Amino acid sequence: MIIYAGKDYYDVSRKAANIMSAQIIMKPRTVLGLATGSTPVGMYRQLIEWYEKGDLDFSQVTTVNLDEYKGLSGNNNQSYRYFMNTNLFDHINIDKSRTYVPNGLEEDSRKACEDYNKIIRSVGGIDMQLLGIGGNGHIGFNEPGEAFEKETHCVDLTESTIKANARFFASMDEVPKQAYTMGIKNIMSAKKILLIAAGSAKADALYKSLYGPITPNVPASILQLHQDVTVVADEESLSLIREKGLL
Repeated sequence: MIIYAGKDYYDVSRKAANIMSAQIIMKPRTVLGLATGSTPVGMYRQLIEWYEKGDLDFSQVTTVNLDEYKGLSGNNNQSYRYFMNTNLFDHINIDKSRTYVPNGLEEDSRKACEDYNKIIRSVGGIDMQLLGIGGNGHIGFNEPGEAFEKETHCVDLTESTIKANARFFASMDEVPKQAYTMGIKNIMSAKKILLIAAGSAKADALYKSLYGPITPNVPASILQLHQDVTVVADEESLSLIREKGLL
């Protein structure tokens, strides 16, 4: 595991974009596992900037996203498909037919998950998987639990997640209660993993994930067993690790 410290969020975003752009340049037909949320937005902006300058070509890249809300169409502005289109895909020369996100409109959870696992296998697996990390150590929608979920599965969103998302919807009834997410086996099968973190709220989770016991109570702790993990984090999120003299 390699850990790069960034001064701040901008520095983290730029360093992470450097790592992902190198992957694209070295392997133009690369398969990228992508993530949503506030943390990767800065990295996506940097990639777009380099594309606009002519430094990057996404024409042969394939992407698979970690997760999607069950019940939302890709046109819904709260869906992860919409997020990826507006924050990255609409601004680069990627073939959108090779950008995959779980089908939120598939009501049959088993079929949705099996279909997505087949897609991941059909593209030859993931070359580089991008991850953020939750304050409780979750990756994707793999929340703390009694076991590591293996492949794509349907999860019941926690009450706190549902309440936090309510502000984006007209009524509580419209807030998704479930999501489809890649499992730990999908994530760990990626050849490389790039984890990015920023902010003091991630300090405890980052410390426990990188240096604590490997346990499903901290899902990201499983990354300690992966052979090629790069972590890019700002000083605030690394504060506890530094405090303990581990970096």
